Amino acid sequence: MHPFAPKEQAGGYLQIVQELSEYLCKITAFDACSLQPNSGAQGEYAGLLAIRNYHESRGESHRNVILIPISAHGTNPASAVMAGYKVVIVKALENGYIDVADMKAKAEQYKDNLAGVMITYPSTYGVYEESVKEICQIIHDNGGQVYMDGANMNAQVGLTAPGLIGADVCHLNLHKTFAIPHGGGGPGMGPICVAKHLAPFLPGHVELNDNKASHAVSAAPFGSASILLISYAYIRLLGRAGVKKSTEYAILNANYMKARLENAYDILYTGVSGTCAHEFIVDLRPFKGTAGIEAEDVAKRLMDYGFHAPTMSFPVPGTIMIEPTESEDKAELDRFCDALLSIREEIRAVEEGKADKANNVLKNAPHTQAVITADDWTRPYGRQQAAFPWNT
Repeated sequence: MHPFAPKEQAGGYLQIVQELSEYLCKITAFDACSLQPNSGAQGEYAGLLAIRNYHESRGESHRNVILIPISAHGTNPASAVMAGYKVVIVKALENGYIDVADMKAKAEQYKDNLAGVMITYPSTYGVYEESVKEICQIIHDNGGQVYMDGANMNAQVGLTAPGLIGADVCHLNLHKTFAIPHGGGGPGMGPICVAKHLAPFLPGHVELNDNKASHAVSAAPFGSASILLISYAYIRLLGRAGVKKSTEYAILNANYMKARLENAYDILYTGVSGTCAHEFIVDLRPFKGTAGIEAEDVAKRLMDYGFHAPTMSFPVPGTIMIEPTESEDKAELDRFCDALLSIREEIRAVEEGKADKANNVLKNAPHTQAVITADDWTRPYGRQQAAFPWNT
């Protein structure tokens, strides 16, 4: 369907758009939704414009300061600057939590010009921060609005919601939480859901005939509408109980993998109970000193084991962040854990001097077909260990 097809020819799409919007509002505990943004970053931009237009409608256009924790996604400060805000960074504690005292101090310092805060829950470090409601209250007490980054909604759906926590607006990565394929530059969808008072300030569009003062953030009124069918089907097929179970499995899978790996690797940042949310960070930085091995070497070696590396060096340089989601079975989770445990032994061989520090399976990875089948083989380890580590 062409994005500008006459409405009388697009009745099916309009029905799905309406129903999907209602589902997303229920999931987020918000009152209104715009499916226009084409990515998470575009959703951030649209949400921040809604906040800006809300303040302007109240005669408070001078509110131009956005507080952003240092642990936030890099797109957060970029989107804020694009929306015309001044960014003020909030510190993090040693355990990765937002420094609430610093947040409060800066909220009070800028209260006359405070537009809002951008937070992620669970945090970018994969931890449920118990102070999240307090943070929302601090911002509201000082005249600001709370933007919640929905990148980690995979750990919220069915258990809690941005609207229940105290946020005013959030974006959703349909290409993460709601089954649209993720990566490779697209396709993406980053709709925003908002509380009632922000509903009038959702993105407008000439095709919607809504006479809104706010401008469009995408060329088409409903973004990449064709791929909305995937998220619509995902939610309809799973239902209320199913989407909640997906969240529970995502959290369970992450904590299972963490438990299998934590004796071999240092795990950064856990909650007060020693658990993580739907993702966790494996610290590879110590190996640079003990074996000259860096995160890139582990990522390349994982290719020899048949895996694409997880998120690397974000949010902490020199680490990998593992986010198994709900979609893999236990056998696949074990296969990945076994690969990382095997790689740990390969690192140990370098640490103990059993493998050369500069010429080893990690430094030389990945071992391509051209390398393995070459007539000349001069490396201090065998071809089988290089290309088929599972069999050695």
